[in-house]
Amino acid sequence: MRTVRLILGDQLNAKHSWYGKTDPEVVYLMAEMRQETDYVKHHIQKVLGFFASMRNFAGELEEKGHRVRYFRISDTDNPGKLPELIRQVLEEEGADRFEYQWPDEYRLDEQLRDFCQTLDCQTEAVDTEHFYTDRSELAEFFEGKKQCVMEPFYRMMRRKHDVLMEGGDPLGSRWNFDGDNRKKWKGEPEIPHERGFRKDLIDLEREIREAGVETIGNVDAGSFNWPTSRADGLAVLRHFCDSLLVHFGDFQDAMHTGEKYLFHSRLSFALNTKMLSPREVVEKVEAAYRDDPEAIHLSQAEGFIRQILGWREFMRGMYWKEMPGYANRNALGNENPLPDFYWTGETKMNCLSHAIRQSLDTSYAHHIQRLMITGNYALLTQTDPDQVDAWYLGIYIDAIQWVELPNTRGMSQFADGGLVATKPYVSSANYIRKMSNYCSGCQYKASEKTGDSACPFNALYWNFLDAKKDLLAGNPRMGMMYRLLEKMDADQLEALKKRAASIIAHPQRY
Repeated sequence: MRTVRLILGDQLNAKHSWYGKTDPEVVYLMAEMRQETDYVKHHIQKVLGFFASMRNFAGELEEKGHRVRYFRISDTDNPGKLPELIRQVLEEEGADRFEYQWPDEYRLDEQLRDFCQTLDCQTEAVDTEHFYTDRSELAEFFEGKKQCVMEPFYRMMRRKHDVLMEGGDPLGSRWNFDGDNRKKWKGEPEIPHERGFRKDLIDLEREIREAGVETIGNVDAGSFNWPTSRADGLAVLRHFCDSLLVHFGDFQDAMHTGEKYLFHSRLSFALNTKMLSPREVVEKVEAAYRDDPEAIHLSQAEGFIRQILGWREFMRGMYWKEMPGYANRNALGNENPLPDFYWTGETKMNCLSHAIRQSLDTSYAHHIQRLMITGNYALLTQTDPDQVDAWYLGIYIDAIQWVELPNTRGMSQFADGGLVATKPYVSSANYIRKMSNYCSGCQYKASEKTGDSACPFNALYWNFLDAKKDLLAGNPRMGMMYRLLEKMDADQLEALKKRAASIIAHPQRY
């Protein structure tokens, strides 16, 4: 029986049971498709990263004796759309069976499920063998509960998988060290930089451009510095455990104009393409802590593991629990356009200019830059969450809808009305000043609320609270801020609202 097995671009799991033995009657199908490059405009480094990783993976399978049909973006016989491609290869191979791994994006899951109903041959869908949880585990865990809060889910995951546990109790007698992980980086301690594995992908870039794929962002010759193989991913993991984990937790929320990555791992792309598994990452980090607990404090390891074992699995579970309706939620009724400077970084606000330019140059920004700079501004200016989603999904190399959508529409924009976050993550300039050096190099003053030199975040913050008070005043976590709003002088509030209206209407001036 000739079988065609589909491998999507984010299913590069070399440890999958599919590859345990070679079979001449099994053909693996991989393709660089216009369907995937064009459904949103992606960063050039994101397209390069996926295509280079896919080509490397296909080569590794062939070296192990597997038969691979690989379609490049430039191949004239590449139809560029998944149904046509699969049907074409099934016919060419004379196959009577089609298999695929469950996609992690709803649109692809639906597309493949519907397509299989049109086939005359046998079909089967199997697990990707990547995540700790299956699609329905989070929904089952929270069944009957009024709200899905990450912390109890995270504790369950720690117990179930025996991570950072001692008997039945958490190591250090604490589940969560988040309160210890909010230090501002001021140039010390020194950040050890990896040698990297910069690649010259100029030929692949030319191939992508000549195929007519439209992209955003920048890439310089020889500057691509993301893992595109399992070996690369393991090198990044080793560097993180050996050199960065020791201070990761302390500075995971910090931002600095002189450092793009600080102590962050940069493992998300390798994880989200499945070149690395979350289990091996968590196990390596826990082992690094246990091997030298005097050098690496528990708070550093727990802060990182919480992101993988807790938040990543939580977000995936929420995605599958709430889709497809989740993608259309707009609980706050925000409809303003995303400012043009999100595509250029050309704004006088230093924090936004730096975070956006860094994103355009590297296809990367860490979670606080995404949440409290670009996301914060988009929410305060009451931007349409559809436009915010499209920007985040396109610009970041690790953005796949299952992880991007709940983080953006839920955590960042509160468009889901509180399914993911217990309150909107908005702030005035004070938080930005506290966690970064952005304000010191800005023409606006973080301490001023009104006037031409006042930081726009201040007026936008109070205007947002006032504009959304009917929807948010009852939120217990917003109570203190609404009490302050009630006490604010009416003339001052009016001045703040007037300045905010000008910022929203004319973002190019600020």
